[in-house]
Amino acid sequence: MMTTTHQKHSADALKAIFEDYLFTKGFEGFPEVLYRPALQIMKMKAKRIRPVLLLTACEAFGGDIKEALDTACAVETYHNFTLVHDDIIDEADIRRNEATVHKAFGINKAILTGDAMLLHGIHLLNKAPRDKHFGLLAVFEKVAAEVIEGEQYDVDFEDIPEVSLDEYLNMIRLKTSVLLAASLHMGAILGNASPEDQKNIYDFGEKLGLAFQVKDDYLDTFGDQKTFGKRIGGDILQNKKTYLLCLSLTKANEAQRQEIFSIFDEKDGEKKISAMKSVYEKLNVHKETFAIMEKFYDEAVESLGSLSVGRNQSEYLYKLAASIYKRSF
Repeated sequence: MMTTTHQKHSADALKAIFEDYLFTKGFEGFPEVLYRPALQIMKMKAKRIRPVLLLTACEAFGGDIKEALDTACAVETYHNFTLVHDDIIDEADIRRNEATVHKAFGINKAILTGDAMLLHGIHLLNKAPRDKHFGLLAVFEKVAAEVIEGEQYDVDFEDIPEVSLDEYLNMIRLKTSVLLAASLHMGAILGNASPEDQKNIYDFGEKLGLAFQVKDDYLDTFGDQKTFGKRIGGDILQNKKTYLLCLSLTKANEAQRQEIFSIFDEKDGEKKISAMKSVYEKLNVHKETFAIMEKFYDEAVESLGSLSVGRNQSEYLYKLAASIYKRSF
């Protein structure tokens, strides 16, 4: 079992350390003509979940977070690149209560800014310790391709009336889970974790991401608007594919399926939300969705329990998992 003399930091402390580094060192070498639009999205209020997971994993295995900060910046820069391009695809005008990059600077500059952020992420990754570089690059290349693949599935699903549960779970795994998992994996590499620990911490992140996204689907319909922070029923209004919807179409008989498809065309927003929510309750999918998100979370925690470092060393990983899942971080 590994031991370390390095100080352990809470998630809030790691976030502060990370942001201080990001805005002093993280943009060195970034194309000046695209600096302002990149800075706009990077400075938006954010939880920094991915870099904090990376740094927490590094510390759990005895690593020095100073050696992990450039890689943490690489991950966050890549994540924000995907947001810039996602907002263009979704034609979104607002992100985190601010104008999106393409709205503020135009689509052409937003596309180029996103491209520059992707390349800058690789530039930052190249600053990692040389003995860790190959392993980190392999993880980064794989996850970068997977996230883009997941985004394409999400776009494709908009034009398909029905997708299976397996197809939906694979999409959210690629679009959301794998980047959380890869962040933890890279942190473990930087902390000199064994291959088995690297696998277990990746599995933890993947299951945590699935739990988080399925819970997001659940809260969008059955949550409290004050605590959720978004309008309840937004997914229903957009006919968005969610775990609730996919499960409903799997369980429904032909008459119920036709009822669901007819709700898609309802023009009155409140009626639409109420009608779909009623279908979910009749089919009991709200309870089954709650059960599956709890299952994913339990499996995530179980993977943490398999780490060789023990509960003392991984204490902040447990705390971070709980706060991410409960949305208190």
